[in-house]
Amino acid sequence: MNKTKNRIQLSEHFTYSKIFRFSMPSIIMMVFTSIYGIVDGFFVSNFVGKQPFTAVNLIFPVIMIAGAFGFMMGSGGTAIVAKTLGEKRREDANKYFSFIVIVTAIAGVAISLLGIVFMRPLAILLKAEGALIDYCVIYGRLVLLALPFFMLQNLFQSFLIVAEKPKLGLWITLVAGVTNMVLDALFIAVFKWGLAGAAIATGLSQVVGGLAPVVYFFRKNDSLLAFCKTKYYGHVLFKSVTNGSSELMSNISSSIVTILYNAQLMKFAGEDGVAAYGVIMYAGFIFFAMFIGYSIGTAPIIGYNYGAENTDELKNMLKKSAIITFGAGAAMTVISFAFAHPLSSIFVGYDKDLLDMTVKGFRIFSFSFVFSGFSVFSSSFFTALNNGPVSAAISFLRTLVYQVAGILLLPLLFKLDGIWFSLILSEALALITTFVFLFAYKNKYRYL
Repeated sequence: MNKTKNRIQLSEHFTYSKIFRFSMPSIIMMVFTSIYGIVDGFFVSNFVGKQPFTAVNLIFPVIMIAGAFGFMMGSGGTAIVAKTLGEKRREDANKYFSFIVIVTAIAGVAISLLGIVFMRPLAILLKAEGALIDYCVIYGRLVLLALPFFMLQNLFQSFLIVAEKPKLGLWITLVAGVTNMVLDALFIAVFKWGLAGAAIATGLSQVVGGLAPVVYFFRKNDSLLAFCKTKYYGHVLFKSVTNGSSELMSNISSSIVTILYNAQLMKFAGEDGVAAYGVIMYAGFIFFAMFIGYSIGTAPIIGYNYGAENTDELKNMLKKSAIITFGAGAAMTVISFAFAHPLSSIFVGYDKDLLDMTVKGFRIFSFSFVFSGFSVFSSSFFTALNNGPVSAAISFLRTLVYQVAGILLLPLLFKLDGIWFSLILSEALALITTFVFLFAYKNKYRYL
């Protein structure tokens, strides 16, 4: 009884305090999820070598593309389920939830098998040569064995929030993250398994993160959701895909852009450039993960109130989220600029030239955080409003079109520095685009 009373419900009015309490587990979840690659990178760079570290950075975008279906079904599916709960149709919400989980698991197995089969030609396509190809294949194939669990973990990060169990999601992610860290240290530093050890550690941690929620929802529980007998719902699958297309686009685009960054860096700075970008991205993963976690955490609130036609709460969430994301972005920029050197030293302190390149790029890159947070939230905001096309447009322009233009054009003028400046340009353009869409749809949704 007390647990239910203390639990924040989707139907409440959200103050700043309640927003932070409700979204913080999701923020921490996303940070720990981002730590998977970071921990692998730390141990591989310091205990295995620079070339295997480069291999991790080359192949990691492929892993994220493969796992993007889980993000899509999580964000798109929760928009439907939260809206259905807001309409007081709990039985249908559970049927939709169960169906979406099954579809995600089946897709995970299929995508995993395809990735394993085509990993070598993919490594060659990414411009890997010689021993670098073998490193990419070893790491990629082993991590892809756990892909179905990784996709389910991404899915449940969203659904545990809709179930009003964000803290449970946090604990599951913390356990998975700690599992990854401990096993990385054991397999790489102690057992000397090298790159294979890093991949096995990541895969096992993803099994923990994906399987634990399955066990929870199969058991009797006091959340808003539970597994039940279901059937094929074509309209739910279609809406999940269209609603979540922005998150799919964001993940795929980010991975494609990372591949393009790596190709340009190989051209202008060689393998050191790819290693430097990997370090910068690790820090970027953590900060962007905070924005993504906040967006995931607040999306069910928006979806619920949209279904309940509570426009006052939509206005409240948009206004407060704008203040939170811009404030956080400014703070992240200051922190990144100030701590660029010590953070970079953790990964590449053993190589002075590589360290200097990384620090310079890091400090330029840090200014992008000022612009990025509100655009990330706004894309999720439209997803929660069941407007997949607008959400996808924001993500597509932000994560692909503007970045590709920047990464191809700016190096022609500023060489290596142009690569670092390209993200600032793309995020600034994305923010302008975001404001255009928000004002264009204000009368339809009445959030302003």
